[in-house]
Amino acid sequence: MTTGRIEALWIKRAHRGVMDAAEQATLVAGLGLEGSASSGGTRQVTLLSLERWRRIEEELGHAVDPMARRANVLVSGLDLTDSRGKILRIGAARIRVRGETRPCERMDEAADGLRAALSAPWAGGAFAEVLDGGPVGVGDPITWETGSAEVHP
Repeated sequence: MTTGRIEALWIKRAHRGVMDAAEQATLVAGLGLEGSASSGGTRQVTLLSLERWRRIEEELGHAVDPMARRANVLVSGLDLTDSRGKILRIGAARIRVRGETRPCERMDEAADGLRAALSAPWAGGAFAEVLDGGPVGVGDPITWETGSAEVHP
């Protein structure tokens, strides 16, 4: 079983608003990150792979703060590619990946060419729903649950 870790957490105060870095946060079942403007629906929490982000920076030719992606959770040690339907144990919580996060026009506001660089399959990360809530924090382990069922959107 592959184990990764949480590298960073961000909570969005308002739609199109500032992303606040946090050392600790709470995932709420059926809603997402407590205090986030993006709660509810199927995009309750968004994930970004640190390793994939590093490849994006290489493609762009310069460093870009991963907060620019506007994801909630930066993870290392896990590949999010083709993870739809899989369940992650993240800190004390469990989340189910619902799909791939596609880049929007805001990415080019953060860095020229970022939207195109994130357009490769799964480069922009994944979005998930919270199955079981609980506290999560930077440094917490994150692992795939075995036997995760496929979800059909």
